[in-house]
Amino acid sequence: MNKTLKPLFACLFSGLICTGAAAAEPQVINIKTDGSSMVMSVTSDGEVLFHHFGGRIDDATPVTGIKSYRRTDHGTDNLAYSTMGGRNFREPALRVTHADGDMNTELRYVSHTTRTLADTNVTRTVIKLTDTNQALDVELFYTAYAEENVITTHAVIRNREKGSIVLHSFYSSSLPVKARSYLLTHLYGAWARESQVDHTLLTHGSKSIESRKQVRTTHTENPAFMITLDSESFDENYGEVIAGALAWSGNFRLNFEVDEFNVLNILAGANPYASDYTLGAGESFTTPEMIYTYSSEGAGGASRHLHDWARNYGVWHGHTYAPTLLNSWEGAYFTFDAKTLTEMIDDAADMGLEMFVLDDGWFGNKYPRNDSNAGLGDWQVNAKKLPEGIDYIASYAHQKGMKFGIWFEPEMISPDSDLYRAHPDWCIHIPGRMQVESRHQLVLDLSRKEVREYIIDAVSAAMERGNVDYVKWDMNRNMNMLHSDGLDSAHQKELNHRYILGLYEILEAVTSRFPDVLFESCAGGGGRFDFGMMHYMPQAWCSDDTDAFMRCRIQYGTSMVFPVSTMGAHVSAVPNHQMGRSTPLATRAAVAMGGTYGYELDLTRLPKEELDEIRRLNEKVKALQPLLLYGEFYRLCSPFEGNKTAFMSVSEDRREAVVTHVYGPAEPNRQPVLLPLRGLDAEKEYRDVESGRVYGGDELMTHGLTIPRAWGDYMATQFHLVAVD
Repeated sequence: MNKTLKPLFACLFSGLICTGAAAAEPQVINIKTDGSSMVMSVTSDGEVLFHHFGGRIDDATPVTGIKSYRRTDHGTDNLAYSTMGGRNFREPALRVTHADGDMNTELRYVSHTTRTLADTNVTRTVIKLTDTNQALDVELFYTAYAEENVITTHAVIRNREKGSIVLHSFYSSSLPVKARSYLLTHLYGAWARESQVDHTLLTHGSKSIESRKQVRTTHTENPAFMITLDSESFDENYGEVIAGALAWSGNFRLNFEVDEFNVLNILAGANPYASDYTLGAGESFTTPEMIYTYSSEGAGGASRHLHDWARNYGVWHGHTYAPTLLNSWEGAYFTFDAKTLTEMIDDAADMGLEMFVLDDGWFGNKYPRNDSNAGLGDWQVNAKKLPEGIDYIASYAHQKGMKFGIWFEPEMISPDSDLYRAHPDWCIHIPGRMQVESRHQLVLDLSRKEVREYIIDAVSAAMERGNVDYVKWDMNRNMNMLHSDGLDSAHQKELNHRYILGLYEILEAVTSRFPDVLFESCAGGGGRFDFGMMHYMPQAWCSDDTDAFMRCRIQYGTSMVFPVSTMGAHVSAVPNHQMGRSTPLATRAAVAMGGTYGYELDLTRLPKEELDEIRRLNEKVKALQPLLLYGEFYRLCSPFEGNKTAFMSVSEDRREAVVTHVYGPAEPNRQPVLLPLRGLDAEKEYRDVESGRVYGGDELMTHGLTIPRAWGDYMATQFHLVAVD
């Protein structure tokens, strides 16, 4: 299903309010999907209280009638959007200093509207609130996706006061939850080991997951989570789970506060750390979109809801196919010429691959990019290395029937570059203080219009000259030493936020100019794996670590939130360049099939038998790709809980499935594994395409599929099951 509605960022750039037909003002607000409800009510004095996010309730009136469990001096009930002021003693979603210095805000209900959008699967509810004393308005937007069982939310804050106000905290949502216990599951890691899975039982008090690194935000933490309710154990298939993900590519904060009455309040949004935002009279501020789902079928059910929503709405929809590719990086790094590249293209075409990607090192003329020391910002071809030009390499690939892709790092600038010598003030720096380089590079100030215009024009010109079909958009350092020459002293703390809005403006312009080009996000690997980037780029590089067994963990964790179709996964050389580990080619391929499939190696160094195997694997991938990338995904066995992992993809009609099982290091007395499957039709029979053996669907899901004993380290087994007519 390829739906082109783009609700996430429509309000972010236009500032428009979505409204519906005028209606009576009911006391109950029930936002529903096919399987869930988000219930609020309006009190007699105009407070909007939150009562329920969980299974669907058609008549929510009884839910809103439950009396408060608090004494008035213990604070207020669960506000739909909490503020600093009144009787709220928990961390607020909104904290404002008003034009007259007043630091209190008390929001009251004005009206709400609900309407069905052009896509009848989607409804939008807008709740309008205003402060009791100040000319400050807040509108809460809730967009419900019925079939996907997802509700997204953001806030628009409007200043009608006579002077400027300062926003200190401006979270996207405040979600109160009531249960006996809360098990938090979230992703953490570092470069080359992203998306590790952590489970934490929340106790009374606060726990925060946040990033302060600004432009590379998901190496260490990811702005996503799952909460298992009323259980202290994580389960893929059973139990109630609330999951959330923030569509934002900058500093973020998720705060989980369990109060003295065992109510969990979840705040999610842009990180307020060093990010005060001054809002002038008549101006408005739109928070990033927060995505929520509820599942009564464990973590796996929550993941599949998010996957469905991402594929149908959250991810750029210009592409529904990921070409198999060869990337030049681990095969050549910076050392290549036209002959090197054309030979790589010849080999890739001979292997049946569909695209060649020229990675770092092709640009920089006066300051050539022969290593990481120079050239960033000068997006003209390195004439000494490639005197024939990029268009020659692209044309050669096209003549071989392949697509051509290219690498950029547009947000960065090298001190050794023409751009830096012409505009040294364009980088983020603090006048009078030493500039801090990382990887011999600085960060361009995307809050400045002239910088954004330069990037748009320079990248567009290079893409046009090179006749490019694919772009890998990289970004390889964090941002520090915050200061912008384009902002006065009163607005310096806005740089964090304005940088990301500037990035989105650039991406909107470039992707709109080149709607047929496939864009992939990268940030030193998986340093920017979020739905904000995926609004423009339908896939992202999971990690610079391409070791197959480490990738089992990385891709397993990533799949908690993001669909397989977004995860860049390649077969690389052995010994692996990051781990030094050797794994069989079949295992590397099986794991890479859990993402957008490609290669990062020098094909000329492989023996004939491996080249023959690659040809066979490429044909298999192309035949199975719609199922592998867009099927319902099930995690069957966690690599974090033992020496093996397993996952499967099932077609929408449940007639076809691919099952992958990977062993870790060899163990003595290893026995066959019985692996119960998921998502099949219990009344159908399935044939294993390779062996011809027929299984009952009920047998496969109850008794399990037998995984044979494996002799050796890191052995993989893959099954392609097709229903018997």
